[in-house]
Amino acid sequence: MSKKNVAVVMGGYSDEYKVSLKSGQLIFDSLDRDLYNVYKVVILKDEWYFLDDRGEKASINKEDFSVSLSSGFQVKFDVCFNIIHGRPGENGELQAYWNTIGQKYTGCDFYQSALTFNKKDTLAVLSKYGIPSAKSIYLRQGEEINEDEIITELGLPLFVKPNQSGSSLGISKVKEQSELKKALEFAFAEDEEILIESFLDGMEVSVGVVDFNNETIVLGITEIVPHKEFFDYEAKYEGASEEITPARIDDETRLKVEEISKRAYEALGMSGFSRSEFIIMKGIPYMLEMNTNPGFSPASILPQQAAIYGISIKDLCGNEVEKALAKN
Repeated sequence: MSKKNVAVVMGGYSDEYKVSLKSGQLIFDSLDRDLYNVYKVVILKDEWYFLDDRGEKASINKEDFSVSLSSGFQVKFDVCFNIIHGRPGENGELQAYWNTIGQKYTGCDFYQSALTFNKKDTLAVLSKYGIPSAKSIYLRQGEEINEDEIITELGLPLFVKPNQSGSSLGISKVKEQSELKKALEFAFAEDEEILIESFLDGMEVSVGVVDFNNETIVLGITEIVPHKEFFDYEAKYEGASEEITPARIDDETRLKVEEISKRAYEALGMSGFSRSEFIIMKGIPYMLEMNTNPGFSPASILPQQAAIYGISIKDLCGNEVEKALAKN
């Protein structure tokens, strides 16, 4: 049986590209070389390129996502392993392009990617399935802002966050009304749409869910104890938090979180890796968001959960490639 060509596609158009490169490296290192020829492809705003073992670049042909090397060798990929965080790999843009040219890829389809990248729309859909979330106000850039009404409706403290952004970029916790204007500007710098949410006073947990061997499984529930006010970019990627797996919750709460995480995954028609964030308050899990291409560096939550669950990174990644190959 001939080996399949797998492109590990990493990078992206946002500040998250640095994390994506680390995630891509782990997947590149972990895929089974007995089954696959594994290659690196980097997608950045100004260039898309193939990266060989010597660190030399070759441009990607966007007509069919192939590459022609200086040796005259042309590589066409059987599967693209998408591990881009943020745009264009987590919001549906790349998936829609791959669908158009007939390129197979891992993870969810373009619709699920676009939906889950939009926090407001995700929470609205999941509310129909009985999954609760914080009370919120949605604003577009340029709309009139009435600070008094916002405070009256949501109370203090509250959170201001971009509606479509990953890695906790642009998020602020507002304790006093005097801080609101700056928080709004900070969020609008990341996105033209923002969410202002009521504060949920409880334990934050991060839940990894995947479809593995044709079954939706919860890899683990990780308790997040940020050293700062909340789980921001620094806490996620620069060690400014404590991540405890399994989370310190009783069995009844654990089963509730597992059930609601699987329900959300299946309700959205998900496939591939996912990491959902919840705040558990008085025994009830409130959904914050779902990430369809979560961080996958050695220090990231999902690989840690997989190791504790007993699934190797090699098997987890191989399962994604085989599912993609089996797609029509």
